Amino acid sequence: MGIPVLILGDSGSGKSASMMHLNPEEGFLVNPENKRLPFKSKGWQPRDFNARTGNVFHTDVAADIVLIIQHARRAKRKFVVIDDFQYVMGNSFMRRRSEKSFEKFTEIGGGAWDVVKAAQQAEDDLIVYFLAHTEETAAGRIKMKTIGKMLDEKITVEGMFTIALRTSVADGRYHFTTQSDGTDPVKSPIGLFKEFQIDNDLNAVDAAIRDYYELNEGVSA
Repeated sequence: MGIPVLILGDSGSGKSASMMHLNPEEGFLVNPENKRLPFKSKGWQPRDFNARTGNVFHTDVAADIVLIIQHARRAKRKFVVIDDFQYVMGNSFMRRRSEKSFEKFTEIGGGAWDVVKAAQQAEDDLIVYFLAHTEETAAGRIKMKTIGKMLDEKITVEGMFTIALRTSVADGRYHFTTQSDGTDPVKSPIGLFKEFQIDNDLNAVDAAIRDYYELNEGVSA
């Protein structure tokens, strides 16, 4: 099975910046908002479904993202980053905002579920990173931001992930927290990370996960 990894954080807290040390030749980036990355990123180039070159897909359609995940290993890619997963749901809602029926929430929630399931069902050594915004519940807990109640009432989205990290900023330094502080769904397998806070570096996280699950053979060139 594949490895879906959830990266939670407020806007500006370092989610996208954590990609800076990833090797663009080893992965795909799904960029629903067609936004610029917050670092020099010549290695990340646009790609469409008919192209053989490039590594950035500008789509927010859940069915398209499922196909990208399925295609990633055939294209000898080690990872897929979805930045930002919340817009896969949010943009769909905005396009359908005039619809009065509640069916749109069911369909939007179902599409998000399909993407996470595709990551779970991918090849063993494919890691899919879901970068997502957070929101606070009425009870004061932090969760992944979603659209409507379809996912929240039927599924605990964070429960579909074994690894969920959260961005944090302290004294001008950007980190990932690796275990819950009691108010959030952050978690990681026992022994994966030695510290409560680690550097905000997805490349280092990727290496740690591959070492932990003995996936270091990676992708042949």
